[in-house]
Amino acid sequence: MKRNLSVLILFIIFLTSCDFSANTIKDKYRDFYEIFVRSFYDSNGDKIGDIKGITEKLDYLNDGKKAGDDLGITGIYLMPIMPSPSYHKYDVTDYYAIDPEYGTMADFEEFIAESHKRGISVIADLVLNHTSAQHPWFISAKKSIAIEPCGQETCIYPELCREHNQYCSFYNFSTDPFRKTEVDMPSGWYYEAVFWDQMPDLNLSNEFLREEIKKITKFWLDKGVDGFRLDAVTHFYENKLMDNIAFLDWFSEMAIEEKENAYIVGEAWSNQLTILNYYRSSIDSYFNFPFAENGGFIKQLISRKDGVNLSKQIEKWQNMMLERSPNAIDAPFLSNHDNDRSIDYFSDNSEAKLAASVYLLMPGNPFIYYGEEIGMTGKGRDENKRQPLVWSVKDKTGIASPAIGTEQTQNLSAGVKEQLTDPDSLLYHYRNILKIKSEYPEIARGKIKAIDTGVKEICLYSLEYKGSVVYIIHNFSDESIEIPYTGEINAKKIAGALYTSGGESKINGNNITLAKKSTLVLK
Repeated sequence: MKRNLSVLILFIIFLTSCDFSANTIKDKYRDFYEIFVRSFYDSNGDKIGDIKGITEKLDYLNDGKKAGDDLGITGIYLMPIMPSPSYHKYDVTDYYAIDPEYGTMADFEEFIAESHKRGISVIADLVLNHTSAQHPWFISAKKSIAIEPCGQETCIYPELCREHNQYCSFYNFSTDPFRKTEVDMPSGWYYEAVFWDQMPDLNLSNEFLREEIKKITKFWLDKGVDGFRLDAVTHFYENKLMDNIAFLDWFSEMAIEEKENAYIVGEAWSNQLTILNYYRSSIDSYFNFPFAENGGFIKQLISRKDGVNLSKQIEKWQNMMLERSPNAIDAPFLSNHDNDRSIDYFSDNSEAKLAASVYLLMPGNPFIYYGEEIGMTGKGRDENKRQPLVWSVKDKTGIASPAIGTEQTQNLSAGVKEQLTDPDSLLYHYRNILKIKSEYPEIARGKIKAIDTGVKEICLYSLEYKGSVVYIIHNFSDESIEIPYTGEINAKKIAGALYTSGGESKINGNNITLAKKSTLVLK
């Protein structure tokens, strides 16, 4: 009896230690949700979204349970949260603080703790290409840049000469006006500012600045962030690919020394070849711009009903990416804070649902832009693309005010609250996709193989991970299609079915029937 009891106890210990869920795999794969804090949720009634507001609404993203009542998010990407004079906060004035509009450091620490309780990783936007012109570093440097080197061992205060003020070398000052700006500068002096004269570019080769970047990185990793989104990586050294890659390698190595599993994704907003070249660096991911936006593969091939070509493009992209970086993780998305919202270029709700199925079931770490899951609109100037999340069309509680300069409004017939109870809603569709995906780690992590059925409208590929295979099938047609359940499809069951326009998909003998604009996951 004692022996049997001991065996039972050991078996229970074994069960509790086993990893049966994709959500519990300890790696860098996540389903990310991008948040512009100002527009997410206002917790204190000042009409500006804040950190406490995100914490208050974490259960919407992931409640830490397995019931499937949440969106199923396992990663959050926060747009800039550091102090800044601009509404978008991409011009930082203090790298070690939270912007007071968004709350306090204590609020942030609580948010991190609550996110981690739910199994959500958090990455923070880190803007290293430039600072604000109001940053103390730049203000100090401007005072000293025109003061000739004093020739002494130390300077006499109150002003340092440019040789003794290390902040002068933090930026790219010059007496050459080519590609420089001279706003509020001493006569004859200029500084590099590629994006805007109030965003002076940093000199990332400077050893003292790099030491400061190390301190900044350590500070936020110690606060609990799980990694970073690096802004504008192609502009670190303007038009100098190898210098940019060298800096990214340095940053990645430094961050991993501080936190072994730190996840880093870079914004290389460029063409396919350029992004692939950046994969020669050692950071984990780059946003997949070739498949995103109105002109990307996903939108264009869905519109052309060319599923075969899309499966081949996904396979080709993964192969080229892994050739350059064997541990690379793709980062697919449809739109973000700089792009027109995706709902504005899809022909109807069913096409938007189908696109969601496509990019969320691609291998890698997909990024959902807040509001995309409910069909928020916005195009043109940036403020239009970053409007407040519509929590309800009837109850305005927690809905922030649009930023000054916003020209458009949301005309949704249903917000989050209404769509949560509507099985036909876009939000419900997003939830269904992520629920299926969470059960099959092969989808995010698998090696892809495109399968050509001979039917143009069918996008079919397999994903193999640790000897296990799943199959993703999308029907881009407006009609149901039947394909043979033979040959390269070696699956036993339907693991998940996603519909955009009704109908039913099923395995019928040696054939698979796919409803119009539907998706099947086979195992």
